[in-house]
Amino acid sequence: MATVTERYGVVGMTCANCASNIERVVKRKVDGVQDASVNLSAETATFVYDPELVRAEDIMAAVERAGYQLVPQVQRGAAGEAAARTTETEDLAAAHERAERRALIVGIIFTAPLFVLALARMAGLIEIPYFGLVALALATPVQFYTGRGYYVGAYKSLRSGSANMDVLVAMGSSVAYFYSVYLLVRLGLNLDHVFFDAAAMIVTLVKVGKWLESRAKGRTTKALRKLMDMAPPKANILRPDGTVEEVPADSVQVGNLLLVRPGETIPVDGQVTEGRSTVDESLMTGEPIPVTRTVGDRVLGGTVNQRGLLRIEATGVGSDTVFAQVLRLVEDAAGSKAPIQRLADAVSSVFVPVIVGIALLAFGLWWYASGSFEIGLVRLAAVLVVACPCALGLATPTAVTVAMGKGASSGILFRNAEAVEIAAKVDRILMDKTGTLTLGKPKVTKLLSLGAMAEEDILALVASAEQGSGHPLAQALVEEAGRRQISLLSPESLQETPGSGLEARLQGKRILVGKLDWVAKNLDALAPPSAMRKRIAALEEQGNTLVALAAKGRIEGVVALSDPIKPGAKKAVATLKEMGISVVMVTGDNETAARSVAARLGIDQVVAGVLPGEKEAVVRRHQARGHTVAMVGDGVNDAPALARADLGIALGTGADVAKDASDLTLVGGAVEAVPKALFLSRATVRTIHQNLFWAFFYNITLVPAAAGALAWIWFLPSWIRLMHPALAAGAMAMSSVSVVANSLRLTRLSLRNIPSRRR
Repeated sequence: MATVTERYGVVGMTCANCASNIERVVKRKVDGVQDASVNLSAETATFVYDPELVRAEDIMAAVERAGYQLVPQVQRGAAGEAAARTTETEDLAAAHERAERRALIVGIIFTAPLFVLALARMAGLIEIPYFGLVALALATPVQFYTGRGYYVGAYKSLRSGSANMDVLVAMGSSVAYFYSVYLLVRLGLNLDHVFFDAAAMIVTLVKVGKWLESRAKGRTTKALRKLMDMAPPKANILRPDGTVEEVPADSVQVGNLLLVRPGETIPVDGQVTEGRSTVDESLMTGEPIPVTRTVGDRVLGGTVNQRGLLRIEATGVGSDTVFAQVLRLVEDAAGSKAPIQRLADAVSSVFVPVIVGIALLAFGLWWYASGSFEIGLVRLAAVLVVACPCALGLATPTAVTVAMGKGASSGILFRNAEAVEIAAKVDRILMDKTGTLTLGKPKVTKLLSLGAMAEEDILALVASAEQGSGHPLAQALVEEAGRRQISLLSPESLQETPGSGLEARLQGKRILVGKLDWVAKNLDALAPPSAMRKRIAALEEQGNTLVALAAKGRIEGVVALSDPIKPGAKKAVATLKEMGISVVMVTGDNETAARSVAARLGIDQVVAGVLPGEKEAVVRRHQARGHTVAMVGDGVNDAPALARADLGIALGTGADVAKDASDLTLVGGAVEAVPKALFLSRATVRTIHQNLFWAFFYNITLVPAAAGALAWIWFLPSWIRLMHPALAAGAMAMSSVSVVANSLRLTRLSLRNIPSRRR
């Protein structure tokens, strides 16, 4: 059963219960929807559904009946579907923001004088005849214009079978407003003791808080928008007649020849066909140092050509560029939910009914204890207004969204929010050697003849057998043969044993090429003389990888290859160890060569001589010992181990890596980004824990205070002991703002100097 995944912009959410309500409505009332995930912070919704059972229009209609509006996000430009909202979404969001701003301005205009007059009267500074009528005139526009959205939202929420923040605000303000109207009608128009000022301040202060929250939430996606804005809009196509035509970047086709001048952004992925220049790839890799690109090199869309003139052939365009796939991965991850969010979701789902129950209980107890209906009413309004599930709902998604943008700007791509949480728990990391800790570009360092065959003849046979392989060792052998201008033969037959070697037939002769032990075992050959064994051992101790050749029933020689250690690999290992993470090298290379490389890197634990499929078993062994295991590899040969690990980390810059990412992809392929990614995840999870703590602490302390639990603690200030509903509204508003502000601290996190053992 094929499923479709679509993302929408959401207009009309006000709190965490709104997000939960959309998820609940779609999952329960729309057949064919397998999953629904709503991100309050990013104001997006993602649905996975079976197109044979349900249409996208049905999902949109169900959400609209629940009181919200969905607008599709479609592919646009070189940045693909993740690049930005559609114009329609942006227009709706802008119109909603303008309406909210007008409502806020009206609220402030009428509430400010009402608050000043009420305060002056309480202080005995002025006497205002018919103050009740004046207060009614000032409070009514606030209640029904500024507060209209709360009534509409409450009605739609209750109609769909749930209750959100709008219900609490509408109830709290309405209690104060309509009770004051009742008093005026019953006791006379000259009545002074009314609660219109409390009703107006509740509505206005909550609106101020939502405005501040909205502005703060906008900053959480700043890094994502910055990436989106860097999608190159134009491209210069070289026509066959030699002319250059400027066209939109999303109209470039694979195979088009493009001209990229100094200072211009490379519009699509491509291969350099002419020219030489330095390219700023910091957008994709996070590394500030420009890299040299010349004929045959690959360049990525979104990076900047700095000095020379380049001609490139387009190889990846539109949504197939690495840049577009990176954006899609980042936005998918930002829209996902971490397991830690489940607690907040569970609490939010029952939050409003529980708060209403507490408010009614406080009302009844205070009315009974004091004999005053009005005192009970004030406690009821205060409890309703001080409680808000927004902080709980924002605690996780705001931190995750900021972290995703922060990581993407450094070439760190988490697949989803769950990967962020798991990465923070990693205490053991397994690393492949070739291409991960080393450059993956080995070079021939020594040819050793063990018989009568000449060294160049050994290289000729080995390179001829290996010329069809894409393995880095095979490519190094073929390149060395080419450098020495050795002609290669075409194998008449070829049979490969992955991870060990291959058997070939050249000019009617059977040869074996591969690991020395494997060749000897399959040939039943005699071991090399002791003098030769010493030379072979010496080559291995120097960190060389050996490829043996057997022909005519005997081992004729070996080729030694050395793969240079990656710049920054040693520092990365040291940093991981300082963070309290143990590092293990897992490689198919021989024990001696592997330990030589490990010693230079400062790695104590080595598992050598394993086949690609056996690496998965190594991961399982470490997991069985109680470790949270990360595996770092190239994403192809190490696929089983990457899938088995708690956190699979793929290195690379290719489109396939971005498209088929592991749990964590490091776009630049630099191993020093591994500790940066784990440090970022730890900081993010720490921020989420802080957010959840303060969100729970806020409600656990202020709800009882609003209910009057502190009234008898005489040494506390009266404004704390007898929390006014207006003060409760201000406190509620600031709770959400504080959570978002705490998440925004991640934007200042430095990934260059990682503190030791900081978790």
